[in-house]
Amino acid sequence: MQFNQAENYEGSSDLVHLDYHMGPVLASPINLYIIWYGNWKPTQQATIRDFLHSISSSASYPSVADWWKTVRLYTDQTGSNITGNLVLSGEFYDFKYSHGGHLSRLDIQSIIKTAVTSYPRPLPLNPHNGLYLVLTSYDVQVQDFCRAVCGFHYFTFPTIVGVTVPYAWVGYSGTQCPGMCAYPFAWPKDSGKPPPSRNGGHNIMGSPNGDPGVDGMISVIAHELAEVTSNPLVNAWYAGDDPTAPTEIADLCLGVYGSGGGGGYMGKVYKDSWGNVFNVHGVKGRRFLLQWVWNPLTRRCFGPNALD
Repeated sequence: MQFNQAENYEGSSDLVHLDYHMGPVLASPINLYIIWYGNWKPTQQATIRDFLHSISSSASYPSVADWWKTVRLYTDQTGSNITGNLVLSGEFYDFKYSHGGHLSRLDIQSIIKTAVTSYPRPLPLNPHNGLYLVLTSYDVQVQDFCRAVCGFHYFTFPTIVGVTVPYAWVGYSGTQCPGMCAYPFAWPKDSGKPPPSRNGGHNIMGSPNGDPGVDGMISVIAHELAEVTSNPLVNAWYAGDDPTAPTEIADLCLGVYGSGGGGGYMGKVYKDSWGNVFNVHGVKGRRFLLQWVWNPLTRRCFGPNALD
């Protein structure tokens, strides 16, 4: 996920050439494995877990599962759609920071290797329908984190992990760069504009689960899950001619959360009675704010909270 104030007005369809490059999408049910790297609070883990459970669970409209329906519109060569069945199948707690507090992109793969070979309770190494999500805590620095990216996805190399499996990494940005990776719950320092007012004051938008870093992460996790399922080996759905820097289905809608969004305006979203903003419902009465993704049929950004 690259960060730049994208000029993605939700109707900018003529400018976008999103192409299918004949590679696979994740069409089979997904076993999702989380690796909690570093120091995590149980409340933070519970919020992220509830979000992941919401992808395949019903909740009141518009729900996280409704949001995922746009992702499911993407197909492979055989006409198979991306799965709607995503099951949290294992968690690994790497609280000893097995690879230290400063990580390169490649170190993320070594963290997966540690999790699947650890004694006595390793994560399963699942090359058939496994997807690995590495989440780094507030105190872990990752190459390009907060400078160019808030998260990324790729696939593992057999020389490191033993097999090729898709994975994604997302960092907790609440302390390192909330204005970049937890927008709109924090404001970019160098935006040149004052933050939008909340309740008539000058606070930033309230986060629906009370932790701007986690609520910001959840939209980034959603972004990366949409892209890793539609472009798992970086040879399926993306725009542009450069597979090393593809513009993927969520990149096209960065910063858009509701109707009319784009160009620095998040779009029309809901507010609860405390002034916290959200656009979808999840399990256990949770509310989340998820960025929109590109709809390949209507050729525009879309989310289930759209007004039209």
